[in-house]
Amino acid sequence: MTAPMANRIREHLQTVAQLRAGRQADAGLAARVLAIKTYQARRFEASYSDLLASPRYRAAARFFLEDLYGPQEFAERDTQFGRVVPALVRLFPHAVVETIEQLGELHALSEALDDAAARHLPGSNPAQPMTAAAYVQAWQGAGRNSARDRQIVLTQSIGQALDGFTRSRLMRSSLRLMRGPAQAAGLGSLQRFLEAGFDAFAAMKGADDFLRWVGERERALAAALFAPDALQQLSTAGRSGPLAQLP
Repeated sequence: MTAPMANRIREHLQTVAQLRAGRQADAGLAARVLAIKTYQARRFEASYSDLLASPRYRAAARFFLEDLYGPQEFAERDTQFGRVVPALVRLFPHAVVETIEQLGELHALSEALDDAAARHLPGSNPAQPMTAAAYVQAWQGAGRNSARDRQIVLTQSIGQALDGFTRSRLMRSSLRLMRGPAQAAGLGSLQRFLEAGFDAFAAMKGADDFLRWVGERERALAAALFAPDALQQLSTAGRSGPLAQLP
């Protein structure tokens, strides 16, 4: 079971590396991807302003925003992970490795979707502030409805796994005991990422409502963005519904 899991993690990282290489060779595309990512971070802050302001849910919402969907570049972390995949699957508990594999899939899928949207971003100057209309056009141009739903499924699954880990004293102890070996094996970034997620979900003392809200809001927004009359709805005075989340 170890080898197939390691291979899948490597494949996800290779997908991200190939997309990143394409952007390095095309400065215009890189700027457009950054514009998409930056706008999506703003959108997330708008969609989850209530959770970001909540003492109970703030840490988990911030973890999603900064560690899963942030506009920052994760090249160094990805390169590190790629070098130590065999150690990763050997040192960490199987349940944690499964979650890491899902994180890898989510990372690769999100990067691919951002890349596709960037290629359909209207206008010739990606440095200009992104508008809601431009985002809708980029989203609809990229399409891939089923991939968008898979993105949401993975997000919820990873959240459920992290929530489950917080209920296990053995997992908490194991994760803490892994600090030294993980650092020695070059897995410090992964260790910090897992602990950040663990602590954020532990602070909620139950993630069911949080994950349900994430699923409901993201699916409602995706449906609204794919709607044929999305641009018309944006131009309507007093925008309401899921599209009101767009900054």
